[in-house]
Amino acid sequence: MRTTSRRAAGALALAAAAATVLAACGSDSPDKGKDKAGSGGSKTVTLVSHDSFAASKSVLAQFTKETGYTVKVLRGGDAGAAVNQAILTKDHPRGDVFFGVDNTLLSRALDNGLFTPYAAKDLGQVPADVQLDAAGHRVTPIDSGDVCVNYDRAYFTAHHLAPPQTFADLVKPAYKNLLVTENVSTSSPGLAFLLGSAATYGDGGWQGYWKQLKSNGVEVVDSWEQAYNDRFSGSSAGKQAKGDRPLVVSYASSPPAEVIGVTPEPAQSPVGVSTGTCFRQIEFAGLLHGAKNTAGGRALIDFMLSKAFQQDMPLQMYVDPVREDAVEPPVFVKYGTKIDHPTTLAPAKIAAKRDDWVGAWNSIVLK
Repeated sequence: MRTTSRRAAGALALAAAAATVLAACGSDSPDKGKDKAGSGGSKTVTLVSHDSFAASKSVLAQFTKETGYTVKVLRGGDAGAAVNQAILTKDHPRGDVFFGVDNTLLSRALDNGLFTPYAAKDLGQVPADVQLDAAGHRVTPIDSGDVCVNYDRAYFTAHHLAPPQTFADLVKPAYKNLLVTENVSTSSPGLAFLLGSAATYGDGGWQGYWKQLKSNGVEVVDSWEQAYNDRFSGSSAGKQAKGDRPLVVSYASSPPAEVIGVTPEPAQSPVGVSTGTCFRQIEFAGLLHGAKNTAGGRALIDFMLSKAFQQDMPLQMYVDPVREDAVEPPVFVKYGTKIDHPTTLAPAKIAAKRDDWVGAWNSIVLK
């Protein structure tokens, strides 16, 4: 399974970025292995992203074949860490394109002037409701996903207990000491779960909700990997690590990851989704201000919105494509859970409240 590739959630402390050349592609690349950034004729385009970025080699090779550019990927930890690192280095950007800023952190990136406007080709194939910067074109929507509580089906079956389905269910005594979530200061899914509770209970209610959740034994860890792979009892890695929490904050797309490679094909994933606990995330790419290879950066953004890249994403990063005409893989459709009514918050409200909410959450939950 590839759940370890899904939205890595490392500490916000800036991590040393690991550089990986994903596609140095054969004879189709006229300058294979060479980075002539700054020369004005570079055939390498550098993508700065979070640890969870993934794309198949064949798709990246297709990009090289179509454009002549080779993609170099610089990963910088969790989405939050990667955004912060991009802001700190904005006067000397480490690459040409940044991918992975989502709607929970978008205002921070835009307010810091991280991107140069570019209207990508094929935006007409993208629904207007995910084009959150349609007036400025500083970022291009690439994918969406829903952060939701996941549950271990085997645990609830064995205990003759119905899995929780809503935020309200999670504070009931029946689910005491069962949930593990991520620190909102260090993890993008953790922050999304907080925003989901704020959207549900409002400015006057979410703090009381978290006090109840704390009293009901919620466990907090730093990262998605820790929560899902180490503490959650329903993941393959969690079983190996003897995780004992049957509820975890993860994604509506986590269940397909649990059946990849499993034979015979099971009737359902061992992991279920509490559909009333979901918050919609949208991820964007943008041309970094001061990029050395702007032509290559524009070409890469266009390609990330192409059908080839969009249809590759579900089984690479376990996210939903934003193109309306993109076709998802059958295993993703069969075992994934579509959330019809996720919670959302307006970007302006997130921008105005995010830091205060994170501070208050720290005071309530961690002290």
